[in-house]
Amino acid sequence: MLRGGFGKWIGRLALASAGIVLGASAARVSATPLTPFRYEAQAQRHCPGDIVVWLDFRKGVYYRKGQKLYAQGFDGSFVCLGEARDSRYRRSPLGLR
Repeated sequence: MLRGGFGKWIGRLALASAGIVLGASAARVSATPLTPFRYEAQAQRHCPGDIVVWLDFRKGVYYRKGQKLYAQGFDGSFVCLGEARDSRYRRSPLGLR
């Protein structure tokens, strides 16, 4: 089977475009550094203009004050809402209680 110059060019183009696509998906945007606190008052002093939330690291969600799982568990910490959102944590689907 003969393979002309055009076939080689198409093959190289396909490999190059696949590398670009794979490279683009592997690149991550750096998020705002997350500053976890053990106590709610420490977090509130760190971000006075923001809401303090409880971030559950194991589940990858945050809870607002008034939710059932706020400040519950050993795998969490108090953080600022803006930092939690910027670090790509999602809000809890459970409503305020």
